[in-house]
Amino acid sequence: MGHDHEGQRVSRRRLFAGISSLGLGSLLAACSGAEGTATVTTSTGASVTPAATTAKDLGSLFDGAGTCKLTSTTTQGPYYFDADKIRSDIREDKPGVRLRVAVKVQDSETCKPLGNAVVEIWHCDAAGLYSGAEAASTGGGGGNPPGGGNPPSGAPTGAPPSGGPGGGSNSGGGDMADLTPTDDKRYLRGAQVTNGDGIVEFTTIWPGWYRGRTIHIHAMVHFSNQRVLTTQMMFDEKLNSAVMAKSPYSEHTGRDTFNDNDNIYDDSMLMKITQEDDGYLGVIVFSADSDKDGA
Repeated sequence: MGHDHEGQRVSRRRLFAGISSLGLGSLLAACSGAEGTATVTTSTGASVTPAATTAKDLGSLFDGAGTCKLTSTTTQGPYYFDADKIRSDIREDKPGVRLRVAVKVQDSETCKPLGNAVVEIWHCDAAGLYSGAEAASTGGGGGNPPGGGNPPSGAPTGAPPSGGPGGGSNSGGGDMADLTPTDDKRYLRGAQVTNGDGIVEFTTIWPGWYRGRTIHIHAMVHFSNQRVLTTQMMFDEKLNSAVMAKSPYSEHTGRDTFNDNDNIYDDSMLMKITQEDDGYLGVIVFSADSDKDGA
């Protein structure tokens, strides 16, 4: 039996359907209410109180997965935008090795879980393409992106920022403006609300690669209607190699950047990976500066 836990109970399906009809802005506003009790009206006219839709079997998986040290802030890269996709299964029709991602968000000072935080993730598909930016990203092994030129590397010039992310609705990692989408695709993008244990989960596929970057997933944490963490998640290279040898990843050849020569990679960004049925489960702990005081 698989572990795709999204909407496993009828009541949770209904709640998730209501939350899915919210825009990210409305969700962030609702989650910033006292104790997360704010009620918002969805596009269907229903009133819902946003709540996490994570599975209940995840808490024990985070033992030893991280510490209370402030999680490293990284570039948000050139491909972030508000996709307005409040969902846990972000695959749509994209082929690839199934990956269940579980993230625990905690306060970097108190080590206590952050409930009612909103976690967004986004990443490229098996061919190296990003939804909303297919014309600007590339999956061809060593080839140029449509329209010519070199693809963005996903990192700013020089060292990645070491401080906390900037504030405001357009700050991200403080280094790049949010993307204006150039197509209507939204695959491999989504957001979820943390439960009382600070946990969210997503079902996606193992990311592919593009030139100049190791294999990674982007993540952004919002709390009290602010962006409090922009970071990335990465994978052990032995597992990357095993997955890249499978179809459809094997059709994209010429990978040029690995963990040991990526200019953003850090050991603290490695997910704890275990095999699970026909895919993998990856867990990681984010320690976010929820009050943005730099600690």
